[in-house]
Amino acid sequence: MSGSPVLDEPRPWPSAHDDDMLIRFAVHLLVVAAAFAVTAAVIPGFELHGGVVTTLWVAFIFGLVNAIIGPVLRLISLPLTVMTFGLFSLVVNGLVLAIVAGISDKFDVGRFWWTIAGALLLGIVAGVLGFVVERIGPRTEHATAQ
Repeated sequence: MSGSPVLDEPRPWPSAHDDDMLIRFAVHLLVVAAAFAVTAAVIPGFELHGGVVTTLWVAFIFGLVNAIIGPVLRLISLPLTVMTFGLFSLVVNGLVLAIVAGISDKFDVGRFWWTIAGALLLGIVAGVLGFVVERIGPRTEHATAQ
């Protein structure tokens, strides 16, 4: 069995791929936290009560809720999203924000329209920041090989 790399060599722990994945997760968390900070500064009903650690914690909770509950909400609301040409997805994102506000006592969203505006601005800011960070970040071997 000398031809199988799986049996010959144990997997090194942690590998370079794991380090890259952890760094990408941390950068993504920072981008979402920065988007939360910008949105809280612009939208009146969107309030973070605390400093940097609180903002990072709320961004982490948002990521968990968005990963676990978000797909279920998007699937359930798919007919309305199609009928409104995607506009109902803002309501779903606002609902995710409201769930995060219910979980965390350090984050509050205001009325319905402020929540929708916050979801819209949060998505725009996170998208722009993510694009900028991706463009200025170091190139990996996988990205340059394509």
